[in-house]
Amino acid sequence: MSAPTAPSSSLPAHRSPAGTADRPPRPGGWPAVVAVALGIFAVVTTEILPIGLLTAIGGDFTVSDGTAGLTMTLPGLLAAVAAPLVTVATGRHDRRRMLVFFLLLLVIANALAATATGYGAVLVSRVLVGVVIGGFWSVGAGLAPRLVPGPSAGRATAVIFSAVPLGSVLGVPLGTLIGDAYGWRTAFGAMAVCTLGALVLLVVTVPRLPAGAPTRGAVLREALRRRGTRAALLFTVLIVLGHFGAYTYVTPFLEEVTGAGPPAVTLCLLGFGAAGIAGSFAGGALVERAPRAAFAGAGALLAAAVLALPVLGGVPGAAPVLLLVWGAAYGAVPVCSQRWFARAVPDAPEAASVLFTTSFQATISLGALVGGAAVDGHSPSAALVLGGTTAVLMVLAVAGYGRGRASE
Repeated sequence: MSAPTAPSSSLPAHRSPAGTADRPPRPGGWPAVVAVALGIFAVVTTEILPIGLLTAIGGDFTVSDGTAGLTMTLPGLLAAVAAPLVTVATGRHDRRRMLVFFLLLLVIANALAATATGYGAVLVSRVLVGVVIGGFWSVGAGLAPRLVPGPSAGRATAVIFSAVPLGSVLGVPLGTLIGDAYGWRTAFGAMAVCTLGALVLLVVTVPRLPAGAPTRGAVLREALRRRGTRAALLFTVLIVLGHFGAYTYVTPFLEEVTGAGPPAVTLCLLGFGAAGIAGSFAGGALVERAPRAAFAGAGALLAAAVLALPVLGGVPGAAPVLLLVWGAAYGAVPVCSQRWFARAVPDAPEAASVLFTTSFQATISLGALVGGAAVDGHSPSAALVLGGTTAVLMVLAVAGYGRGRASE
C-alpha cells in the first residue's frame, strides 16, 4: 500500500523557471550529483561527529556525557528552526549560490570547533552547524531532478541520500580514529579540510540553479493539513527520537557495558555505518513498492536490536552483531521518511524537503536531550531502553495507519 497523496491542485505548482526542472543547465549531470552528495556527507559527518568523540570532549572540558550531548542537541534544534525560515527567506535566490554559502559556513564552524579553548566556543560552532544543516538539506535534498535527466532522477536521489549512512561508515569512525590518535580538535580540523574540498567540487560542477516558485509559509501550512504529511511527521519523529536517543550515547555504552576500548569502538561504528549503506539502498528499493512495509520493517529491526543491546551487550561478540542490524535498519529510515513526505506533497518538492528536514532535525535534538537525561540520571543502558521503546511505538503507529487506510 502506498503512502497517500493529495490532489496536485491543492498547492501552487512548484516549477523552475524556463523549464529548468526538465532541462538542467550545463555543466551538471552526475559530477554535480556527486558534489551535492559530498556536501551532504560533510554536513552529516560534522553533525554526528561528536558521537564518537563525546567522552573526549566531555573529559577535556570537565562536563558530563549528558552535557557533552548538547553538541548533538543544538545543531538539531537550530536546523529545525532554520529549515523553514531559510527556505522561505531565500526562496528567490539561486540554489547553487545557497549551497556554496552553507558549505563555506560549515568550513568556518569546523574550524571554530578545532580551535576552541572553551566549551562555549564548541557550542557556538554547533549553532552554526545547525543553520547549515537546515539550509543545505532543504535546498539540496530535492535537487536530483534538476541535475540529471528525468529517468535518472531516482538513482541520483539514492546517490545523494547514500551520503547519510556514508557519514556513519566513513566520517564518524575516521573522525573517532583521528580523535583517539591526535585529539578531538584535529578531527574537526580534518572535517574543515574535507568540507573545503566538497565546496570546491560543488563550485566547479554544479550549474546555476535559478529558484522556482518560492516556498512560502502558506504552502507549508497547506501541506501540513494533509493526512499523509501528518503521518510522515509522526512516524519520523518517533523513529528518529528512538534512534538518536540511543545512538548518541552508544560510545559510553560500548565502553561501560561491552568493555570496548577505542579501537573496538571505532570498528563497531564502522560496521554500523557499512550496514547503514546497505540498508539505505535496500530501503530505497522497497519503499517504492511498499512504503508502509519498508518504514515499519526498518522500525521493527531497529527496536529489536536496540532493546537487545542492554540485555546482551556484555556477551562477547553480541554487541557488534546487534549494531550491524541496527545500522542496516536505520540506513533505511531517511530514505523511507523522505519518500513519505515526497508522496504526500508531490506538487511542492521543496516544501516536502523542508518538512522532512525540520521533523528529522528537531527530533535529533530532542532525542539527544532525552537520551542525555537518561544517561545522567541512570546509565547508557537506560537511554537504549528508552530509544528502543520509542521505536516500538513508531511500528505500532505505522500499523495503525495501515488499518485506518484499509477502512477508508
